Amino acid sequence: MNVHVSKSHDSAAKQVCGEAVYIDDLPEPRGTLHVYIAQSPHAHAQILKCDLSEVGKQPGVITVLTLDDIPGQHDISCVHAGDEPIFAKDYVQFAGQALYAVVAENIAAARRASAFSKMEFKVLAPILTIDQAMEQQSFVVPPRRVSRGDPDHALSHAPHRLQGHITTGGQDHFYLEGQISLAEPGEDGEMLIYCSTQNPSEVQNICARVLDVPDAAVKVQVRRMGGAFGGKETQATQFAAIAALAAHKTKRPAKLRLDRDDDMRITGKRHAFVIDYDVGFDQSGRIQGIKFVQKVRCGYAADLSGAVADRGVFHCDNAYFLENVAVESYRCKTNTVSDTAFRGFGSPQGMIGIERALLDVAHFLGKDPLEVRRVNLYDPDRAQTHYGQSVSNFILPELIDQLTEQAAYTERRQAVKTFNETNKFLRKGIALTPVMMGICFSRTHLNQAGALINIYKDGSIALNHGGTEMGQGLFVKVAQIVAQEFDVSLDRVRITATTTEKVPNTSATASSAGVDLNGMAARDAALKLKNRLINLAMQHYAVAKEDIHFINDHVEIGAQRISFEKLIELAYLERISLSATGFFRTPEIHFDQVAFQGRPFLYFAYGAAISEVVVDILTGEYRVIRVDVLHDVGRSLNPAIDIGQIEGGFIQGMGWLTTEELWWDESGHLRTHAPSTYKIPAISDRPAIMNISLMDNPSFRAATPYFSKAVGEPPLMLAISVHQALIEALAFNVARPSLDVPATPERILLVDSMDGLVRGHCARPLGPASDEISAVMR
Repeated sequence: MNVHVSKSHDSAAKQVCGEAVYIDDLPEPRGTLHVYIAQSPHAHAQILKCDLSEVGKQPGVITVLTLDDIPGQHDISCVHAGDEPIFAKDYVQFAGQALYAVVAENIAAARRASAFSKMEFKVLAPILTIDQAMEQQSFVVPPRRVSRGDPDHALSHAPHRLQGHITTGGQDHFYLEGQISLAEPGEDGEMLIYCSTQNPSEVQNICARVLDVPDAAVKVQVRRMGGAFGGKETQATQFAAIAALAAHKTKRPAKLRLDRDDDMRITGKRHAFVIDYDVGFDQSGRIQGIKFVQKVRCGYAADLSGAVADRGVFHCDNAYFLENVAVESYRCKTNTVSDTAFRGFGSPQGMIGIERALLDVAHFLGKDPLEVRRVNLYDPDRAQTHYGQSVSNFILPELIDQLTEQAAYTERRQAVKTFNETNKFLRKGIALTPVMMGICFSRTHLNQAGALINIYKDGSIALNHGGTEMGQGLFVKVAQIVAQEFDVSLDRVRITATTTEKVPNTSATASSAGVDLNGMAARDAALKLKNRLINLAMQHYAVAKEDIHFINDHVEIGAQRISFEKLIELAYLERISLSATGFFRTPEIHFDQVAFQGRPFLYFAYGAAISEVVVDILTGEYRVIRVDVLHDVGRSLNPAIDIGQIEGGFIQGMGWLTTEELWWDESGHLRTHAPSTYKIPAISDRPAIMNISLMDNPSFRAATPYFSKAVGEPPLMLAISVHQALIEALAFNVARPSLDVPATPERILLVDSMDGLVRGHCARPLGPASDEISAVMR
């Protein structure tokens, strides 16, 4: 059995030993040049003068790239043509925008030379915040409004009504391997690009249009990435294009590798949201009507912001039936870097709005928030979303019951209450939040994939497909699928680098659909080859189809048993093709973007988490002391990989919600652009107790590999339970404390409604209380 069992990640041992090869590890071709991008010092300004003559004269400099060096289109936008120039023209629109690129014998020479440019700007007033963009009606794409029922009537007639507000910050991807591309020019205008990208076909297409050559003249290859999280879905294109331009102009290989500071200044982040909500409800906590206003910071260009904001609209319900609902979504244009895809793709921001509203309802009614959540969950009589999709395989009630029992939620909640009643300076909080995330690209045409399988004469199998490996275990899972179809050992399947030369026109590895799409495409190719081999065996051995079985690297043909290699050798001698392409297009999905109605998702992934925290109200410091997760992955292809993804996703979500703060100064410069100022979770931030379990879901049926479900993005939203637990801790003595995201210790300390609790604490002697704090915080 090759599926439904734990297998090691294909690169695990190599990564531990330092043998896994990334682009910067590749031997540099002879004559390789290095590229440095000069960046705008202003968030918004008119370019009055750009004299680069002295830059090109500096030692080691080979050439300087400007807009004049682009033979094709000057635009790298993925959706809205014309709004993302490779280099700024006439105006700069964010601090860090590329102005030109210096190509030199080494990166130090290129960086030094950029200081010799003579540029003049007329500084203009920037739009830096969502409030400023809303005031000036500055949008990258038009607003969207979606509604169902009559929320105004429901709100005005509801027994109770509350209004609230929450702001969520952005998040840097902080992948271990930064943005990097290596371009090698070939003959007849061809270009080979090694690029750390989730989207090789898009890099191919955009680089081709920049170079003014056919797509077929550009080959893009990536074996693995050192993390991506959405940050290499569109962002890698600019750096690949500039490296390709350098190689095209100089006829020499060119490498562009950003250091961490430049990477954080130049590349897009998770979208910040401001969410206002108006909720009406009855005495049980059931929502009668609700209205959301979602305001999204998109940056200076559209990028994927329309689709990200749409996901926020899709998932404003999370797992709850909203009979009367209205959502207004504003996609704000600001003079900041263009924000982009990030794990969850707008879903976390949409979900945190409804979860904050439900917590308000629970606090108002004096109920356990879990009780309020339960009464609002979808059920068989209330099973259609506000965008028209029927909710199926809805196992959340059973999943929540199982999690609360195995994690002793009720007992622990009472223990938290007792703790808070007997501790002066520490407060505990505990919360359970669910997740229900739709799986598929919301743009229907992207839900397709291709694969190529070659079987060689010795019986070894080479597997290639359009998915990219960024550490999530896609490659090993797809290899497991192929090995399962032939019932051969996994080590017989050779994983090969993703390349546009083998599988064309692929979608990005994103939206948690990598295994669903590429796994099904690979299975299609494997089944084609398997059927050819079966037909050969039927003819050669004169047996019926039902008498042929692939078992443990062998093939049983009637009474005979031969090795898999023997059958492959026979196929070669009989001139049977041992190469096949596979293709998959997700069935049953359809969506009207204008009406915002249809079935955009093939299925939903479900999960729930319980988080317990302890807060020091004297300092704002806190710890997440225990987390329990139960997550639905259908029938897991590889439990070890899935559990790793759940843990990693949760911790990354926890970082977004607690410590990862992006801060721009009043002139629009990002000041948190290095590990010294931007804090991702460390090993010490991992909860001391972290229990992760997979929910057995045998009833799930959909067009996925062996009825497995996606696991990349949904676990990130489970970390909302941490944010809720922090609010619960602060709410012990306070009604409806306001706590925006990220909930840094400073924010917790400065929660307005906590002033009475912490006022004067600096003068308080810390004797025995400090020992108590240290013991619990540990």
